[in-house]
Amino acid sequence: MKRPVIIALDFPTEQRALAFLDQFPAEMAVTVKIGMELFYAAGPAIVRAVIARGHDVFLDLKLHDIPNTVEAGMRVIGQLGVRYTTVHAAGGHVMLAAAKRGLVAGAQAQGLPAPTLLAITQLTSTNQQILNVDQQIPGTVAASAVHYAQVAQASGCDGVICSAQEVGAIHAALGPAFVGITPGIRPSWAQANDQQRIMTPAAAAKAGSNGLVVGRPITQAADPVAAYQRILTEWSGQHE
Repeated sequence: MKRPVIIALDFPTEQRALAFLDQFPAEMAVTVKIGMELFYAAGPAIVRAVIARGHDVFLDLKLHDIPNTVEAGMRVIGQLGVRYTTVHAAGGHVMLAAAKRGLVAGAQAQGLPAPTLLAITQLTSTNQQILNVDQQIPGTVAASAVHYAQVAQASGCDGVICSAQEVGAIHAALGPAFVGITPGIRPSWAQANDQQRIMTPAAAAKAGSNGLVVGRPITQAADPVAAYQRILTEWSGQHE
């Protein structure tokens, strides 16, 4: 990835999100994740505003619905010019294939490259008890993540969102070309917050992650630019 550290732009308003980005030098283009909170508050306008500033957008809406609805939603997302977007692997192979069709069709309609489609395996807030008791899925979280990744690859997805604890097993099963983007990244100097399966940037890079999603350790830092660069340095130290 050109910009392996993805900043989770988890703000409640467009004004706060853009004010945060104003702290970065104009020549420092980054990749930012726009999730449900910000997108539901500001809509497609925030996506266009961030892209206009030269940044890449990872639109993380985690679509999960009947295939026809997901295909229609992805057709709209494909027209926005985002670099990455997400869908839940738990929706099954028919829904995942529909998501890919919609995304490609939307991008082609605007003469744009199709965004990278990433399937959510298991959220990093999911622990063993939630998997086995709440979801009624037997086995380990890692085995579930690998299975979902296999379904995603067979359905045309370009990669997955997974914990860094599972990315090595996913690459072993599916090959290094299948992208593994890892949230739940917490530097040793940051709090874990509500994440259950976390890893430091250096450890995630060593485990085989293709990119990191980092939120509060950057967005809530006294100096976000310095925090971003520090995490990028920790990551790059494992890829030299």
